[in-house]
Amino acid sequence: MYQGRRAVLPLDIAVVGCGLGGLTAAYCLAMAGHKVTILESVAKIGEIGAGIFIGPNVTRLLIRWGLESRLREVAVKPEARAMRRWCTGETLSRIQWGDAMAKNHGAPPYHIHRADLHSMLYDLAEPHVNIRTNCRVVSMNPSIPTLMLKSGEVVHADLVIGADGLKSTTRHFVVGKPDEPRPTGDAAYRAVVPTEMLLADPDLRSLVETPEITMWLGPQRHIVAYNIRAKEEYNIALCHTDRDPPEELWRIEESADRMKEEFVGWEPRIQKLLELIPSTLKWKLMDRAPLETWIHEDGRLALVGDACHPMLPYAGQGVAMAIEDAAVLGNLFSHLSSRAQIAPLLHAYEAIRYERATRVQTFSRLNKATLHLPDGLEQEQRDRKMRAAMDDALKKARGEVPVGGTDTNGGEKEAILYGYDADEEAEKWWREHGESEIGPLRVPSTT
Repeated sequence: MYQGRRAVLPLDIAVVGCGLGGLTAAYCLAMAGHKVTILESVAKIGEIGAGIFIGPNVTRLLIRWGLESRLREVAVKPEARAMRRWCTGETLSRIQWGDAMAKNHGAPPYHIHRADLHSMLYDLAEPHVNIRTNCRVVSMNPSIPTLMLKSGEVVHADLVIGADGLKSTTRHFVVGKPDEPRPTGDAAYRAVVPTEMLLADPDLRSLVETPEITMWLGPQRHIVAYNIRAKEEYNIALCHTDRDPPEELWRIEESADRMKEEFVGWEPRIQKLLELIPSTLKWKLMDRAPLETWIHEDGRLALVGDACHPMLPYAGQGVAMAIEDAAVLGNLFSHLSSRAQIAPLLHAYEAIRYERATRVQTFSRLNKATLHLPDGLEQEQRDRKMRAAMDDALKKARGEVPVGGTDTNGGEKEAILYGYDADEEAEKWWREHGESEIGPLRVPSTT
């Protein structure tokens, strides 16, 4: 990695959190030549959740790290993305993904169970980092820095990376005060069912036989569904307005009957899918405003992933942004040769990542409005644009001249999201700025 480059001055780095962002940050920093310890609060490592989407901006990195064969074993490459009308199932848009996306952006998209991706990254990182469980961070001095664990132990480090998610403790020290996420007023039901149940029903069989991401768009709601685990399981996420009080638990098990009440009148295939779900988890969708900075003022604490820029699920980029953060951090810190460079490199990381992550964070919020339009004039206009864009894409695929005039189905947005290469961005920044601005700080380190 990093063209064989490793830091001249290895640091002792503490990564708080062993989720997807923490594991990738730890791995990338270890590959850059540093001694990395992960501090995880739970006693037993595990990753709950269901299916997630990872686009070319992520898979190019995973492939670069040697995980291509494992991805092919358990992940599913979606052939297309289909948008459907909530009450009729009418196709509003169907755009080729899969091989087409790999051709356009240099790597394929995949659907994967979060636990499978976590297992891959754990196996990737574990030989190179010290993973400590049952180590809940309750306080820290970000200036030294030191971390106080619930057990009373004090952990010393040269640098702390806060990868402790939406409920981040380390974020409080960057902000300077407790900073709690706020409820959005929406929630998501998530469920996974065996695909053999869909294959047994003629009306549902095609959802498995033709692997694609299918989205049903309705008033104040949408459903997204796709295959995971080598097409052995079908992942279903159902976003809706949350009728429960804001102070309710973030994640609860809920009855299938309550879930079905939210989707009365939706097309017959949805009703059949819901009948396959005996119970479900409901997740409150929480959000935070963008931070002014991800770096503590003393330059020894930085945040990654959901700790600094949590993403709502309307663009499928939460995991991607955390992994991109990790790749940029590792790449930059492979250049380290002096303690005087630590803070400048952290600010370089923020300079590279802040605008992109904030832009995607904002796009995710705005995309909800497009997906959840109530039936009416705006919804009809949206649907017409989707159909026109689909027709243009089909004409282009046949070698005909498209009518053009709409980018509803991707185009520029897709290129921005999926054409990004975190390593290339870090290398470019170093060539254009780092060598001249940070390189001269190479001085003998005596502390």
